[in-house]
This record gives sequence, C-alpha cells and structure tokens, in this order.
Amino acid sequence: MSWLLEGWRGAAKTARLMVGVPDYDGYVAHRAALHPGEPVMTLAEFHRNRIERRYGTGPGSTPRCC
Repeated sequence: MSWLLEGWRGAAKTARLMVGVPDYDGYVAHRAALHPGEPVMTLAEFHRNRIERRYGTGPGSTPRCC
C-alpha cells in the first residue's frame, strides 16, 4: 500500500505544479540538502518570487503573456 500512497503524493504534487501552486516544503528541503548555511526565503518571499518568475514582473525581467 505504500506504493499507492507514494503514487498519490506524486500525482498531487504534479497537479499542484500544473495549476501554479509552488512547493515551499520542497524548496526548503532542497536548500537544506544542497545549500546548507545559505539563507532560505520566508513563505511570503517564496510565493512573491514564484509569481514574479511566472509572470515576469520582477525587477529587470521582461513581462510575459503566458
């Protein structure tokens, strides 16, 4: 049954990413594993960063339509 649970979690993560819901827990785990000691964005900073990257609204970025 654990393979079924892992499959469900993978499908849910994929669905969230497809509709634009970023994975903050995954980001924090990645930073801890690969960039220990470096700063980690807060949840609010993380969401702002994802929106800016998705829509090209950050400083120095080119606005995108899609």
